[in-house]
Amino acid sequence: MYTAPVKEIAFTLDTIADLTRDMAAGRYGELSDDLVDAILEEGGKFATEEIAPMHKIGDEVGSTLKDAVVTTPPGWIELYTAWREAGWNSLSGDPDYGGQGLPNLMSVAIQEMWNSGSVGFGLCPTLTIGAVEALEAHGSDAIKAKYLPKMISGEWTGSMNLTEPQSGSDLGGMKTKAVPQGDGTYRITGQKIYITYGEHDMTDNIVHLVLARLPDAPAGTRGISLFVVPKFLVNEDGSLGARNDLFCNGIEHKLGINASPTCTMIYGDGFAEPGGGKGAIGWLVGEENRGLNCMFTMMNNARLMVGVQGVGIAEAATQTALAYAADRKQGYAVGADKAEGMSAIQQHPDVQRNLMTMKALTAASRALCYSCAQALDLAKLAETAEERKMWAERAAILTPLAKSYSTDAAERAASIGILIHGGMGFIEETGAAKYLRDSKITQIYEGTNGIQAIDLVMRKLPLSEGGAVDALIADYQEHIDALRASNNPAFGRMGEVLNDAAESLRRTTAWMREQVAAGQVDKALAGATPYQELFALVSGGALLAKSSLIAAQAEGAAFEAARIAVARFFVENLVVETSALEEVVTRTADQFADFNADMLSA
Repeated sequence: MYTAPVKEIAFTLDTIADLTRDMAAGRYGELSDDLVDAILEEGGKFATEEIAPMHKIGDEVGSTLKDAVVTTPPGWIELYTAWREAGWNSLSGDPDYGGQGLPNLMSVAIQEMWNSGSVGFGLCPTLTIGAVEALEAHGSDAIKAKYLPKMISGEWTGSMNLTEPQSGSDLGGMKTKAVPQGDGTYRITGQKIYITYGEHDMTDNIVHLVLARLPDAPAGTRGISLFVVPKFLVNEDGSLGARNDLFCNGIEHKLGINASPTCTMIYGDGFAEPGGGKGAIGWLVGEENRGLNCMFTMMNNARLMVGVQGVGIAEAATQTALAYAADRKQGYAVGADKAEGMSAIQQHPDVQRNLMTMKALTAASRALCYSCAQALDLAKLAETAEERKMWAERAAILTPLAKSYSTDAAERAASIGILIHGGMGFIEETGAAKYLRDSKITQIYEGTNGIQAIDLVMRKLPLSEGGAVDALIADYQEHIDALRASNNPAFGRMGEVLNDAAESLRRTTAWMREQVAAGQVDKALAGATPYQELFALVSGGALLAKSSLIAAQAEGAAFEAARIAVARFFVENLVVETSALEEVVTRTADQFADFNADMLSA
């Protein structure tokens, strides 16, 4: 059974995301150590005692659809109601609309726990929080006043409607239409697929953010607008009015996250015809034909939060494997007294390596996601415009790294967890398999990890003419240099390995820039995914080095010593892969020069 790792989360907030330092500097307003501790303790308690026990029934029963009504698993309504009434949805919301105004860092830390307890549950608030951010940034005052208070409180949930049957990650082919009615409203018609929590029974209203085209919109992504389209129209006094012309006509039967309804949504099929007309009534968010810019506010939040889902899954899978390995006895460990019976499998070196790999993947992923959340916070809260720009660019760079590495790590950790269980891992009753099934979608959500790599190479490397990436690597080098200078034997070869890895990252980054500058974009993109992994390994290692330097000041205390051991394992066993990744990026791109489809079928 999952237990929220509150102490480790607090340690990461302090030693990697500098929360205590920035609170002391006044960057986080009235947030204090006592308040942080209380939030983490209560959040951990709720995740451990309320959410985690529901994961099994959510996975086994799932959500069902009948007559356009989605029914969530037994107990889900009560769980969501208790969660909402405890105020968890409002953590990072705008205080002007009932939110608590806490930083992204606190939201990320708490959402990690929700997703460890059950990703199927955690997905719902993830989408609502993203929708809230989009409306806070781009909605009119009237839209904010009408929707934000109940969305921030969690009384209403939000959804993101992008994908269509013919238009997946490339939104240029989108066909959903929005026709202006002359009174400030639009009639929305079209079909959207893969809409997480597009319909459910946990709240009495769902606020959909929908991308659609105006009649005279330019072709491609430049002609997309964003609309807020509620399931039920909202009267002037805030009460619910007529049902809008939208409904769910199907939910997917999926590999995992079964509790979360993944919906096909139909807009404008005459399901309700509010006001006597066909088409769902919606209101424009932001400017016409600038909807993708508005939606990216939600998508960037969602990309980080999907990374956090990866952390949550990896943590839960690791805890499950650790418990099994401590309890399961098989064979005799080297040097064991056979008179005492067989050894727990955690005493066998290969199992120990697997367990440490899981812990290291989780720690590095957590470090990346929390560092990204810190950058997002300081992009708003730093003292000067120059600092805010620096932190905004840092968040932009870290977002694809956090999303891709953490979700890849989740799948890898969950897969290792099944191996540790042996044959029992392949049997559903142990619970190990559900983490692997749940993890796979995280590599696909909000742009596949390959798309994240394209974003990193083509959009993030050029920031500030390359200066943003160079500055980030330079910061990592400072942690590496400090680690090397410490001469602490507990760090082993961390400093040496990280220094070599940082050099690999510099050389590979320079190579990527040369290819793009020379018009050899295909070569750069051929190596984008291994480059992204290389960058993430260096980032994770450098951040764990930073935390290890602080942990070492505890002079051998058990908890801190364990953090150093995990960091060292990550660097000496995983970061060492960077030299091979450099080779892959810089020396194999020509293999695709003469590529054709016949090579795959011959």
